[in-house]
Amino acid sequence: MSQVILELKDIKKSFGDKSNRVEVLHGINLSIKKGELVAIIGPSGSGKSTLMNIIGCLDTPTEGSYLVGGNNTFNLKSDDLATLRRDFFGFIFQRYHLLGHLNAQENVQVPAVYACEDKEIRSERSKQLLSRLGLEEKLLNRPNQLSGGQQQRVSIARALMNGGQIILADEPTGALDSKSGAEVMKILTELNAQGHTVILVTHDPKIAAHAHRVITIMDGQIQSDVENKDIPDATDKVIEEQNGKLNQKLNSMQAFFDRFSEAYVMALRAMVSNRLRTLLTMLGIIIGIMSVVSVVALARGASENVMSRISSMGTNTITVMPGLNMGDMRSDKFRTLNEMDLEALKGMPFVDSASPTVTTSGHVQNGNKDASASIYGVSDDYFRVNGMHIEQGRKFTSFETINRPQICVIDYNTKKELFPHTSAVGKHILVNGRPITVVGVLKDEQVGFRPNDQLCVYVPYSTLMCRVIKQRYLSSITVRIKDGFSTAVAQAQMEKLLKTRHGRKDFFMRSSDTIMKTISDTTGTFTVLISSIAVISLIVGGIGVMNIMLVSVTERTREIGIRMAVGARQADIMTQFLIESVTVCIVGGLLGILLSVSLGSLLKVLMPMIPLSFSMASVVAAVVTSSAIGVIFGYMPARSAARLNPIDALARE
Repeated sequence: MSQVILELKDIKKSFGDKSNRVEVLHGINLSIKKGELVAIIGPSGSGKSTLMNIIGCLDTPTEGSYLVGGNNTFNLKSDDLATLRRDFFGFIFQRYHLLGHLNAQENVQVPAVYACEDKEIRSERSKQLLSRLGLEEKLLNRPNQLSGGQQQRVSIARALMNGGQIILADEPTGALDSKSGAEVMKILTELNAQGHTVILVTHDPKIAAHAHRVITIMDGQIQSDVENKDIPDATDKVIEEQNGKLNQKLNSMQAFFDRFSEAYVMALRAMVSNRLRTLLTMLGIIIGIMSVVSVVALARGASENVMSRISSMGTNTITVMPGLNMGDMRSDKFRTLNEMDLEALKGMPFVDSASPTVTTSGHVQNGNKDASASIYGVSDDYFRVNGMHIEQGRKFTSFETINRPQICVIDYNTKKELFPHTSAVGKHILVNGRPITVVGVLKDEQVGFRPNDQLCVYVPYSTLMCRVIKQRYLSSITVRIKDGFSTAVAQAQMEKLLKTRHGRKDFFMRSSDTIMKTISDTTGTFTVLISSIAVISLIVGGIGVMNIMLVSVTERTREIGIRMAVGARQADIMTQFLIESVTVCIVGGLLGILLSVSLGSLLKVLMPMIPLSFSMASVVAAVVTSSAIGVIFGYMPARSAARLNPIDALARE
């Protein structure tokens, strides 16, 4: 006795809300046995397509129960319905519903991809199915390269890919000429003879005559159910296709990567096929990533530039200055730093070198050339402490430092101003009217935070104090700490020594480490602030991605419906659109990084004064950020695509 494979009991289907509710199916009761060839016939608007959609689990009834293999589908979730469509049914549509960017063999394989079949196995099976249907020469042809009859045969092969226990054909010959239509009906008849259950919807009595059971539907109700005795019954046959199906499923991890790779390929093809739209979508991300990476590079370059200037003053240095703290308005009243303090500090075991500093401003003159300059009274160790180097001549000696000779070392700016065309070494200049002999010229390099155009003259501090400004105290003492010693410990010991000598704390100290940390914290804060502003452009770019992806969902609604009809779950649809969004953002991010680095390289050549320093951390952060934007702003369009109703999606042209 034949097994009932589908059973519909009191099926009703309504559309619209309560005020505009229209019922199109009125209590349908129908049983279909395994191996039957059933034709559902009726005029347009009779409800036959709605009934077919419910049978194929593309739609759900409003009331009643629908049993597939004895299991009620009424309360099944969307993914469970997708599993039924994928593994139990095979769909043949009037308009073929092939994916235009895939070739014939790839179209046939789509249901097997969602069924997690092994790639090699599904490739071989699709080839066999197409060869059986006479398309062995058309495996690599896309739908637009096939005739209507050939496209319908590809659709039939796709329906058989996962076995096609029940084949649902909606007006399978409606878009074909008579010859192609006859070929398609011959194929369906042969499939039924092999044991497949075939249900076809048609309005053509000639097509219905091929079925051994004809169900007439009118105004949402079954008018007649007539058996055609002339058509042989195949209900007792075993489905050869089911025996031929290779059920070697992939394990969960392999299946995930297989579906992911297929979705990734689909995303790339969609991007390539819409190049201009993809480029415009990427533009916002490119500009945003460029802004962020460039701003971080600029801030990092500025920070490194400042740090290098601090380092140029001497690595691991501590400066002792009069007053209670930086900015003390009474600091000029504290005149307790002296040469004895200098000698005491030099005697500490961790001190590499130390130099006093006495400063004043004045005029320097050579012949008719006159300029304002900063005059520094220093010791011979000053140049080592501050990392300064002699280019011409020499520095003064320790003996000269304390014996008040009228000699000096000038910087490159002073040499250029007073001796533009001749050597300065051995020549005399007037410093505040006093003749001083130049013994050395410094290299042209940045020193601390001094302006690049400042003129500086360095004389022995004893000379400046006794011969020029008549001062007995030191303006400051700078100490260079030996490598390997802690600056914090050294500072504490120096403070203890000077407090003991002075009897009170009338000085403060500033270390290069403290300056570096302060500047690093400050530049870090500004980097975050400016980067936050630049991130706004990334958000704008992300909104652009979301808008374009929403448009893409609208344009590809029909494709989504086809994928759902052949077994794609909501997660599969969502994954594909998320991959596309993330890919657009990652590619845009990489292009933004490339352009930013290229621009930075160009600026280094054309405008070397602009400091830019790119870091791998900022590049990685940019890629991660662009990926996150793809996920965040791609989620809504992907979710919108995944929640489409298969029927509505298929109906969209």
